[in-house]
Amino acid sequence: MELWDVYDIDRIKTGETVRRGDKMMPGQYHTVVHVCIFNPRGEMLIQRRSADKKGWPGYWDVSVGGSALAGENSREAAQREVEEELGVKISLEGCRPNLTVNFFPGFDDVYLLLGDVDVNSLKLQVEEVADARYATKDEIIEMIRGGEFIPCPESYISYLFDLKDINGIKGAIL
Repeated sequence: MELWDVYDIDRIKTGETVRRGDKMMPGQYHTVVHVCIFNPRGEMLIQRRSADKKGWPGYWDVSVGGSALAGENSREAAQREVEEELGVKISLEGCRPNLTVNFFPGFDDVYLLLGDVDVNSLKLQVEEVADARYATKDEIIEMIRGGEFIPCPESYISYLFDLKDINGIKGAIL
């Protein structure tokens, strides 16, 4: 059973938890994290979601994503998710997210990392990830248009690629 901390609109913990899958009430929020790993050639590591995933099975997505568990902060959740889904250790010590996207019901912290991760050496979590590869911004946008990538605005993907150059890459791959 996965538990999430509940936050108020100002991102202050309420002291409550909610079980994954339970309906969040108005005024309740939780933390989600996404990590986008870019190689030195400027390509993003993307993953194909497992065919058994509840949300968007078989679709391609950014490098890693998931919810923070009760007791975890955003950085800890991002580090855990990368290690669980890809088998790669990262350090986000002293880092803030490059971007936070507000949605109902929560806060989505996005971290951008630079690392030349060998796709063939990844230890994919088969329950979550079916495949991984690098892709350019244009390739991802074509995948969105072709219905292969999770539905998101093309401008969001463009922004992630632009943000890595403007705001800099955070963290380190160990």
